[in-house]
Amino acid sequence: MTEQGLSAIEAQQRLAQDGPNELPQSRPRSVLRLLHEVVTEPMFLLLVACGGIYLLLGDRGEALMLLGFVFVVMGISFVQQRRTERSLQALRELSSPRALVLRDGQALRIAGRELVRGDIVLLAEGDRVPADLYLLQANNLSVDESLLTGESAPMLKHAGPADRAVLLEPGAQGESSVFSGTLVTQGTAQGLVMATGERSALGRIGRSLAGLAPQATPIQQETDRIVKRVAVIGLTVAAGLALAYWARTGDWLHGLLAGLTLAMAILPEELPVVLTLFLGLGAWRLSREGVLARSVPAVELLGATSVLCVDKTGTLTANRMELRRLSSADAEYDTKATEPLQEALHGLLEFAVLASHRQAFDAMEMAIASAGRRLLADTEHLHGDWTLVDDYPLSREMLAMSRVWQSPDQRERVIAAKGAPEAIVDLCHLGSDQAGRIAAQVATLAADGLRVLGVAQARFAAEVLPGNQHEFEFKFLGLIALEDPLRPEVPQAIAECQAAGIRVVMITGDHPATALAIAAQAGLGNRAAPLSGPELAALDDAGLQSRLADTTVFCRVQPEQKLRLVQAFRARGDIVAMTGDGVNDAPALKAAHIGVAMGARGTDVAREAAALVLLKDDFGSLLTAVRYGRRVFANLRKAIVFVIAAHVPIIGLSILPVLLGWPLLLMPVHILFLQLIIDPACSVVFEAEALEDQAMTAPPRSPLARLFDRTVLLRGLWQGLGLLVLLMAVYAGMRQAGQSDAAARALSFMVLVLSNLTLIQANRRWGRPRQAGPANHQFVWIALATVLLLAAVLGVPGLSALFAFERPSPLLLLAGLGAVLLGLLWFEAVKWMLSRGTETPGQARMSGEA
Repeated sequence: MTEQGLSAIEAQQRLAQDGPNELPQSRPRSVLRLLHEVVTEPMFLLLVACGGIYLLLGDRGEALMLLGFVFVVMGISFVQQRRTERSLQALRELSSPRALVLRDGQALRIAGRELVRGDIVLLAEGDRVPADLYLLQANNLSVDESLLTGESAPMLKHAGPADRAVLLEPGAQGESSVFSGTLVTQGTAQGLVMATGERSALGRIGRSLAGLAPQATPIQQETDRIVKRVAVIGLTVAAGLALAYWARTGDWLHGLLAGLTLAMAILPEELPVVLTLFLGLGAWRLSREGVLARSVPAVELLGATSVLCVDKTGTLTANRMELRRLSSADAEYDTKATEPLQEALHGLLEFAVLASHRQAFDAMEMAIASAGRRLLADTEHLHGDWTLVDDYPLSREMLAMSRVWQSPDQRERVIAAKGAPEAIVDLCHLGSDQAGRIAAQVATLAADGLRVLGVAQARFAAEVLPGNQHEFEFKFLGLIALEDPLRPEVPQAIAECQAAGIRVVMITGDHPATALAIAAQAGLGNRAAPLSGPELAALDDAGLQSRLADTTVFCRVQPEQKLRLVQAFRARGDIVAMTGDGVNDAPALKAAHIGVAMGARGTDVAREAAALVLLKDDFGSLLTAVRYGRRVFANLRKAIVFVIAAHVPIIGLSILPVLLGWPLLLMPVHILFLQLIIDPACSVVFEAEALEDQAMTAPPRSPLARLFDRTVLLRGLWQGLGLLVLLMAVYAGMRQAGQSDAAARALSFMVLVLSNLTLIQANRRWGRPRQAGPANHQFVWIALATVLLLAAVLGVPGLSALFAFERPSPLLLLAGLGAVLLGLLWFEAVKWMLSRGTETPGQARMSGEA
């Protein structure tokens, strides 16, 4: 390599040797890979296995219906994942950098993925750094490294010795190094490519994610376990019933029919369907709110979140600077005020604008320019017709910059300077008393989390400008203070989190004063002193656990320490959600139970590591996701109660007539009809049910909470047993009254079907709502369709014969409706009795202890 850069042949050889300058995690998943992931999902495999069992049992209709439903759900899941991948690919394309390099002595613009070690890259304001570079030349260069370090202030960079091209870690005094993914906010530079792709600082963080494998959620594990156990028990009991019937009657065909009916009644194929569809529809609903679910099970787990770890820059704050205060010896002004800027401060803001670049990329300079246009509009203090003569950039020795201007109507040149207050004080040669007063004022502003700059002016009449800005006779004008403003939705969102029992902690790389100021604005009460990165490094695991209980603000935190904090919270038994947008957040995002990445500004690595992506970068949408998570878990419990309560009478009506020597009451066709009610009711009606009124003011559920806990089992069993007793009474009463078996079967089946509808209605809401719940249109349509189908089965002779029915008389039908009403009263009584002293609506806090 020479000053001419690499040759095209050298670059091609190194590209073949090292590979492209990109991360494996950033490559989009292909259609075949997505399809493979969906098809091999354990839930779908279990459903297919259930369908295979039905085929082996000989019920082809039930098997085909179940398998058809499986493929529909698989299609929905595939479409959702494909849509998510397309959205992420669009974000990748927006953030994909290009690079200006020297090749064969010519400046060429190439794709960032084609960069290789040894390339010389030319950087300018606004460029995204395409690889890790060692600076050979740098002119007034500042780089925003917040995506890597969490530090919101741009870092000043300088060229290093040509014979010592070493690459340092981000944030580790890397004044001669710039890193892939960071943004040039000011100046120009030439840099030598030292590392690309996986070998870059960004790539090393990406590689560290490989060891953090995702795990199935407790609900997935529990459902898998329950379904397998019940399936084994159900098939065993069904085989025993078939053998018992054959031994008692000698009729093996009807014995097989009885066993088949019982197996169909017991096998809980609804449970994996319910869980899969609940999560799939939950992900679809979230996508309409601007939240992409890259890991669908995370939707449910959100409802259990007990600790939310948030980054400051770009998550709590907008990651853009705003001019907040102006202060001089005679006046002060807060830009949030409604009154106009005082005349005494016009000069201060005027020269702050003149000391900034007109085409600014630095966030502070853009904020100053914006404030100037707003506050100095229609005044003589904006000088669009002035000509820039020269400038004096920041340096290691002088943290201030000066710009020299020539006005059209004056021979004298005007110099505007801004920079660190102590540097401006030095330029103005102020006495110790005045310097002390300014230092105290700076400390007061900094304590509010503001970045403070001093501003000065000078005039110069000579033609030849001095070589050093110290030679101007500057006059101190005052201080300007800038802030990275809090997102407007954050205080309300954090208040709602705290009301819902979710603890919010802030983890940032910023200075303690800045972190505490933002925490105060956001409403994060800090019961203990903030914990800094150096203090964290000095603590062992036991010491860290003792500090976690009360600490809300973690500052000056290094990237690897974020991961340690997440793992420490997990070790305490918390369900941890972590938000972030930077590369430095990625390991912690993946290690958390639920990683939440900011989509619009976030990096590819952060989005790939996260379970959820907020497309709008709206912190408030995270609360929406938490609501959906709590709603999914609460409605899953309601659906499972219904499944249990609906299966108990079906199982009883399949066994008891055999044991009592009665004719078979339920046959496979009856079970199939009931499945048309049970499956849609579980997966559609309960999923669409609104969240209970008090759900977001209740604490998160216990990490030990289970879907199939004592409360759920008791509700389902008591409601189901009561319905079974009612149905047996109806059937026995019909036989006692001398009605035919077909008429008794028809009336009992009618009561069973309509009672299933009242069972749904009783379990839609478990609490005592403060106001009427919203209409559930899905339930209305399913109820209407069920009643019409039941009427057809009872009234159409061909269908009645298929179901072995005989139409009951109108008086008996009326008596059946009375039995349905009696069943509804029983369901409500069970719900009321079991709700007393157990749990508040929408909450399952006691589930883990039950």
